[in-house]
Amino acid sequence: MLVLDTAQTRAALPWEGLVQALHDMFAKGCVMPVRHHHDVEVPGEADATLLLMPAWQPGAYIGVKMVSVFPGNQTRGLPAIHGSYLLSSGKTGELLAIVDGGELTARRTAAASALAARYLACGDASRLLMVGTGRLSANLIEAHASVRPIREVAVWGRDPRKAEATARELDLEGVAVSVATDLEAAACEADIISCATLSSEPLIRGDWLKPGAHLDLIGAFKPTMRESDDRAVARATIFVDTRAGALSEGGDIVQPLKAGIITEAAIRADLFELARGTHPGRTAPDEITLFKSVGAALEDLAGAVLAFEARLAKA
Repeated sequence: MLVLDTAQTRAALPWEGLVQALHDMFAKGCVMPVRHHHDVEVPGEADATLLLMPAWQPGAYIGVKMVSVFPGNQTRGLPAIHGSYLLSSGKTGELLAIVDGGELTARRTAAASALAARYLACGDASRLLMVGTGRLSANLIEAHASVRPIREVAVWGRDPRKAEATARELDLEGVAVSVATDLEAAACEADIISCATLSSEPLIRGDWLKPGAHLDLIGAFKPTMRESDDRAVARATIFVDTRAGALSEGGDIVQPLKAGIITEAAIRADLFELARGTHPGRTAPDEITLFKSVGAALEDLAGAVLAFEARLAKA
């Protein structure tokens, strides 16, 4: 049985290969039952979340990920997300690999946003605003830079010190990195705005989005959470990773739906349709696009299979 730690998982999942692996999995599809989503009480703190995400390709691979999200870990200097992925044979049930779930989650989540950006962000998008300073931030910046000609990155966080630390971590050739102190000003200039926070209130206002902007929303994975306001959703052409997930879990979609700001018909396509070519994605240079991601077990399976087969090839 193969065991991949954080560094080994990262090395086995290069951006170009991972984005393509996700594309291929969305295009082909797999069996993906509804994931288990449980609130876990943490005395004296905000509730944690336990996620169990199974998926399989008949006759090929079976995978399941167990992830915990503890918001209170931010005050302890620990990652909010922990998890493990178990990959088994789809023919025999034999356990093949245990993959670091946190690194797999961070990279496949960023790769899904990059895959969406291939269809939705302008081809010459060069200015990226990263809203959030958690584990996903650097991954999202790197992933977007792998699919678009990013030349300027601004990092914004509620804690400027964390934004500065995130900016220092980045080492992208030919990319100027700065810390944004004025969120509105930075958002008004950005070609791509990527948000990965645990915010319960809107951070990005629709009136800030310039023509042609692409808004990438990864946080707010519960109906009570939100990173964009009603104006942003109303102005944008909306896309999601999966319709079932976005319609039941993503506050940026669920809340405006309940308020009557949009209808389900406002969601033009998901990643299945984009990858299969049944929807072209962006259709005009000045179109404002919005991508809401809540994560899917398919993405984990694609990443785990890629990591396993990459290590197997080197053995």
